[in-house]
Amino acid sequence: MIKRDQEMANWGTPQGPPPVVSTVVNIQPETTVPDHIVWSLFNTLFFNYCCLGFVAFAYSVKSRDRKMVKDMIGAQSYASTAKSLNIAALVLGLLIIFGVIIAAITCAVISVT
Repeated sequence: MIKRDQEMANWGTPQGPPPVVSTVVNIQPETTVPDHIVWSLFNTLFFNYCCLGFVAFAYSVKSRDRKMVKDMIGAQSYASTAKSLNIAALVLGLLIIFGVIIAAITCAVISVT
């Protein structure tokens, strides 16, 4: 009886802390590499001076392809080249447009006087 009473007394009290179980989940950060494909398409359609917009579009597509196969270094390299070509195409295209507008205004002013 005494042993049974001891067992009954231990039922209500905890025997000790439960074992600690931890789970570690490693999450790889997703690095986003912009491929500038929309900008390249815009430059291809509107500012395609010396085919710079088209070449930028080709590099943007290559960058997107590299991203699909998880080659972030290659994707970043192609995206950087596409960005540089887009900047060059945009600046040259705007300079040509402004040059044509200024030439047209100058011709109109000269013909009036």
